[in-house]
Amino acid sequence: MAGVGPTAVKRWADRGLLPCVRTAGGHRRFRREEVERFLQRQQEPTAAMADLLLRGEGLGVEAKLLTERSRHGSWVAVAESLGPVLVEIGSRWERGLIGILDEHLASERLARALSRLAESLPTPPDAPRALLACAEQDDHGLGLALAELVLREAGWRTLWAGRKTPSSEVADLVRAGAVDLVALSASVASTDAAALARDATLIGLACKEASVPLALGGSAPWPDAPPYGRRFHGFPPFVEWVKGLGLGP
Repeated sequence: MAGVGPTAVKRWADRGLLPCVRTAGGHRRFRREEVERFLQRQQEPTAAMADLLLRGEGLGVEAKLLTERSRHGSWVAVAESLGPVLVEIGSRWERGLIGILDEHLASERLARALSRLAESLPTPPDAPRALLACAEQDDHGLGLALAELVLREAGWRTLWAGRKTPSSEVADLVRAGAVDLVALSASVASTDAAALARDATLIGLACKEASVPLALGGSAPWPDAPPYGRRFHGFPPFVEWVKGLGLGP
């Protein structure tokens, strides 16, 4: 009904946004009327943001994101709220309401707005450094753009490696002592689980040798229990983990 996976629904329930009933075994159960009310509350702002991205008003996108930051209180919460917006845009494409070029342009507008907002957040020169990179076969950087924004808000400097980053070069940079954290992202377009496992193993080995934390994010089939590092399915647990490292301000 919501057009998202079970992990997102669990987060909504655990944050108190979507009421649920727990069974004796601890499973969540949702009443249809509660789900419908929740989706109705989400529909208007989600559709409005999707319309804004599709219209192509770049500065308007930034203004809207800043408004959402003020309303939600953190960029982490804004990052979570954008998930349904991207689902809505994808749904419009699947229904033939927009073209693939429209979808690509909307994603690029959002990515550029996020990049400008991240660069506007000052970080001290001695702040810890996070390397942001896509998996070697992945060409989608929106997840990284969101990760950059939440890391900058947490006081980290970011090094943007971007799309289709060679795993061997990431490993070399880690071994050179140039970074304090590695965040790898792979989108739903990356379906080769074996290749992702190889990326995680190669980079994880370098991170382990250098005692550098490794985070794996995005909707791709990363190993749920990588040899080294942590697999994340959302931004709130990622940011809590980053804060728990004790490297930031």
